[in-house]
Amino acid sequence: MRIAVTGATGLIGSALGRSLKADGHEVVRFVRREPTGPGEARWDPARGYVDPAGLAGCEAVVHLAGAGVGDHRWTDAYKREIRDSRVKGTAAIASAVAAMDEPPATLVCGTAIGYYGDTGDRMVDEDAPAGEGFLSEVCIAWEAAAEPAREAGVRTVFARTGLVVSAEGGAWGKLFPIFKAGIGGRLGNGRQYWSHISMHDEIAALRHILDTPALTGPVNLTAPEPLTNREVTAAMGRVLHRPAVFAVPAPVMRVVLGEFSQDVLGSQRVRPARLLDSGFVFRYPGIEESIRAALEA
Repeated sequence: MRIAVTGATGLIGSALGRSLKADGHEVVRFVRREPTGPGEARWDPARGYVDPAGLAGCEAVVHLAGAGVGDHRWTDAYKREIRDSRVKGTAAIASAVAAMDEPPATLVCGTAIGYYGDTGDRMVDEDAPAGEGFLSEVCIAWEAAAEPAREAGVRTVFARTGLVVSAEGGAWGKLFPIFKAGIGGRLGNGRQYWSHISMHDEIAALRHILDTPALTGPVNLTAPEPLTNREVTAAMGRVLHRPAVFAVPAPVMRVVLGEFSQDVLGSQRVRPARLLDSGFVFRYPGIEESIRAALEA
């Protein structure tokens, strides 16, 4: 297939591109600069511009672009960037797809389990309503921005991703050096649930969505059994053979992270019901095997 990918230089996008190319698919990477070859096309999400030539002939679009949630302190300006990068980018892609005479059959929009807000100890799946808070509001607007594609008859899937276990970047990429140094430990009281997924299963799940026409709407990309932060940090210590006895008190996290600390300390116990029901099989369902796979990547 010919598949367009935004966010193709990011942690997930680059891994997806390698996986697709390894299986012989043609990948068109959408970039904000001038393209350097036939495998790239230009877009400007802030202006709503998408080069239609890059979408021509594509069977699917995987939209993964967006400013990193944990990359900077949440000032008002950066919160606008987080929201605008997702909502404007999704609106641009969805509108461009909808305007085509022969649009791609599928749009996979990478969103997040932040949609559900803080679920506490309550297990939720794709039928659960939206939660409250900044990230929930962003996710609601983010997914709503894809409406033009859905109205045009394009199968639209929202891949609501959890915490991706990777040593190469993202939130988990920041944890590995801390734990390797022997100073890792729980965050706050450690009772909050972390819904994780291995990088291998994240990419495999996106590929599964592309290949499964029956999947539409929200699909949670998380391991079958979410664990508490205390359980996750203990597993990190065991795999890395380092102590995991340190703890970062909640007040300290609030000082260091500001408003973002509410989401780090919050609990999201999320089940991938639609992924499992569609026949997807996880290669690394457990946390220790996910951590080992990340170290071997």
